[in-house]
Amino acid sequence: MDHFSWQPLLSEQSVRVRRRIFRQLLESFLYEQVLTQPGITGETETEYVLHGASQAGEAVQYCFRAARSASFGRIRLAEEPVMRVVAGRAAEAESLQVFLLEIAASLPAAEARLSAFIDEVQQTLLKDTMAAEFCTGGDNHEAGYDEWEGDLMDGHPYHPCYKSRIGFTLKENRAYGPEFKPDIRLIWIALHKSAVSLSISESLSYEEFMRQELGEDSLRRFKAMLREQGFQPGEFVLLPVHPWQWERIIAVEFAEQLRTRELIYLGTGEDLYRPQQSIRTLANRSDSAKAYVKLPLNIVNTSSGRILARHTIMNAAPISDWLGKIIAGDPFLRDTHRVIVLKEVLGVSYQHQKLPNVLEQKVYGSLGAIWRESLHPHVAAGEKAFPYNVLVHNNAKGIPFIDPWIQEHGVERWLDALFSASVLPLIHLLVVHGAALESHAQNMIVIMKDGLAERIALKDFHDGVRYSPKLANPLGYPRIEYPPANHQRPNRNSFIEKERPEELRDFLFDALFMINLSELAFFLSRHYGFAEQRFWETAAKIIIGYQNQYPELQERFGQFDLFAPEIEVEQLARRRIDDRADCVHTVCNPLFQYRPINARRNHEHV
Repeated sequence: MDHFSWQPLLSEQSVRVRRRIFRQLLESFLYEQVLTQPGITGETETEYVLHGASQAGEAVQYCFRAARSASFGRIRLAEEPVMRVVAGRAAEAESLQVFLLEIAASLPAAEARLSAFIDEVQQTLLKDTMAAEFCTGGDNHEAGYDEWEGDLMDGHPYHPCYKSRIGFTLKENRAYGPEFKPDIRLIWIALHKSAVSLSISESLSYEEFMRQELGEDSLRRFKAMLREQGFQPGEFVLLPVHPWQWERIIAVEFAEQLRTRELIYLGTGEDLYRPQQSIRTLANRSDSAKAYVKLPLNIVNTSSGRILARHTIMNAAPISDWLGKIIAGDPFLRDTHRVIVLKEVLGVSYQHQKLPNVLEQKVYGSLGAIWRESLHPHVAAGEKAFPYNVLVHNNAKGIPFIDPWIQEHGVERWLDALFSASVLPLIHLLVVHGAALESHAQNMIVIMKDGLAERIALKDFHDGVRYSPKLANPLGYPRIEYPPANHQRPNRNSFIEKERPEELRDFLFDALFMINLSELAFFLSRHYGFAEQRFWETAAKIIIGYQNQYPELQERFGQFDLFAPEIEVEQLARRRIDDRADCVHTVCNPLFQYRPINARRNHEHV
């Protein structure tokens, strides 16, 4: 029997985790102006004070040093811990819960929202401390891509609730968290065809795909089980379910469907799976050439519920096919940069919209799956694939994973190769094809060769692509399904179709530049003394070089204006405590100061 110990909460790891959460909490709250005081303006670290009150009514001060960075003006706290001052006595702030309660009067949060947010923060502290106790962090340059998905356990580098996983108990977190590298067998069920919708790639046969994924023996076994119960296998669609989802949601909320035999339990599959960083996407451990499978989990992590809404499942294959055609028909993407698109080839969703609304909302997005092509058949000899966030990973001794590559090539050459391999294809997709991808570090895979970035693989398209049908495109745009009227908690960034080109640009910039690459800028500055300004100057040089190759695209470059003075980005932390539907703000663009002269003149003329 497992015995839980609270000792980890008294450990050095817990202190490190708590300090990290404090840092990300204050940085995001100040950057998004959730806390409007103090106003941090300079790039030099200066001491600031937040004022609050204790439960006893005493005046409390929280003191820290911070500066505004050159990377989108993001706030960066100094490495030293936040201090709490009460009655003239200063000590390190040791309680996130107490901090949030003592500054509550300055937060735009009702009591219920604040209570829920405190829970998310506390759960992050507990679950990340558990991970830190268990995991030492990877340091093997020869480890495979799927192995690295478990070794990179840091979570979101900006969001303060980066590992909340609300819905998982601590024991379940240990059983299903990717950093613990569990081997999982999926539950398989059969759903009557009248109760499901399929989204399938143009090149795919459902029957052949299921035979490939399940194997002949398992497929035969499941069909025999259906026949034994008096059903024709051809009347059903097979669907995997995450074991946590089965126990916590499906077996309970779908009891009626089990009774009527609309849903039939078949048991566990043969293959072993391992969760990736996103938790709900699983890699096949038994055969790495088989597809990844993305399954809904009724948990909340960072800013999002981790269900799979039916319309996103239905959009998976059409969007993937569309992107695949774009890559195949574009020499810059196909030949020069050899971009890999990991297509979402099959989606299956339970048709919950046929239920009365009160029942539908209980199971909305809870039962479905998306299969994504495996990376491994795409990687050539001599290439090594890594999750993009390995680039800001330190081993247990604090040494950057990229250090051997930096020592060999130097920061400038290494960064040039990285920008060319990973940034230019995404900008080309945006400018030439009007496709903006949500390219945060978990959605990008960097393919390295001899220590330099060679190319990228892209994934997660069912809700991570934006385009504007108003922009001309020779291939047109995919036919998609729209969110239903009762889709929960919509926000302006959650819809695939956009009105204006700058909305597409901002969508790309938000994930790729403002979070993903800014973290790399901070990392290179901290570890190698490579100034953030040089980082963005290098990025601008690569982008301008690309633009100079395509003078015929000047109008499109103007439409998308990568060097605009400001962009609009989401407020990820504010969204957890503020009831407003739109949580966005305008931030400065570090590329603006390197704007090409002709573009600058055009901007001034306008």
